[in-house]
Amino acid sequence: MNQPPPVPTIANFKDRHGGLIGFGILVTIIGCFCALFVPMMILGQAISARTTGTASDPRMMLPGMLMYAALAVVFIWLGIGSTMARRWARALLLILAWTWLLTGVLMMFFMAVFLPKAFANMPSGGHPMSDAAQAVVIIFTLGFTGVLFVILPGVLVLFYRSPHVKATCEARDPVVRWTDACPLPVLALSLFLAYGAFWMVVMMLLYRAVMPFFGYLLSGLPGGILMLALTALWVYCTWATYHLKSAGWWIVLITFAVLALSAVLTFVRIDLMDMYRLMGYSQQQIDLLQKYNYFTSRNMLFFMSIGSLPFLGFLLYVKKYFRRIA
Repeated sequence: MNQPPPVPTIANFKDRHGGLIGFGILVTIIGCFCALFVPMMILGQAISARTTGTASDPRMMLPGMLMYAALAVVFIWLGIGSTMARRWARALLLILAWTWLLTGVLMMFFMAVFLPKAFANMPSGGHPMSDAAQAVVIIFTLGFTGVLFVILPGVLVLFYRSPHVKATCEARDPVVRWTDACPLPVLALSLFLAYGAFWMVVMMLLYRAVMPFFGYLLSGLPGGILMLALTALWVYCTWATYHLKSAGWWIVLITFAVLALSAVLTFVRIDLMDMYRLMGYSQQQIDLLQKYNYFTSRNMLFFMSIGSLPFLGFLLYVKKYFRRIA
């Protein structure tokens, strides 16, 4: 009978330090490209404002700039950690790569659904694009997105999840790190909650604290109070899940269900453009959005429903690590 190959350990593994250096350099280069997106967004906003005749609004591009700046720091930091064979870098890169991969799969799905509709609803004028040309553009866009958001993170996942890579990092970095305090999926959940808490504050400050609330849109002081309460709750859950406290997991599940119900009751009742007005979008920007009929409450519900399923599945998956109320 064939015996399964032995699981690599500190004493029995193939040293992957060369691979860690190579992939670390690749990750660092990705971080540098993310940094380039910050000035490119500023330039793109200026060109768009001049082309469409709308006034440039820094609030509209600030979230994207913050995201790319943060990604640049994270990728460069983790890339350097990978070249040094740090166990924390491997753990965080594996979480980042899985998140990147799943996001890419969702993005491919949404693009496959909505790109044909986007071409069908392009403003008339000039020379319309033929069906064959549209098909070529869609295929090229999906192919490019697939390489960048599916194949590339998939390769990172395959490398950093290798038991030989794990053993290499443990041998070269024998110190117990903060990423070792809980199982990797739980660490990922804790980081997702911290990320959500941060962006809740950003959205509150930039977009007038607009928040769906069971069929209504809260804004200003009421919306700010609700968003601050959610931020505080998620900060607690970040700490609780990291320390494997079941109360944190249950609060996340209940909050997720309540927010999902609130969003459904709100977006079946209100016009999405009303939300944009409360958020501070100019009438010119709203008119531009209305030219494309996929900016609707119905599509918003579709995006939210499909996009929330992976998180719900992941949340249910990690329940096994919370064995008791703590």
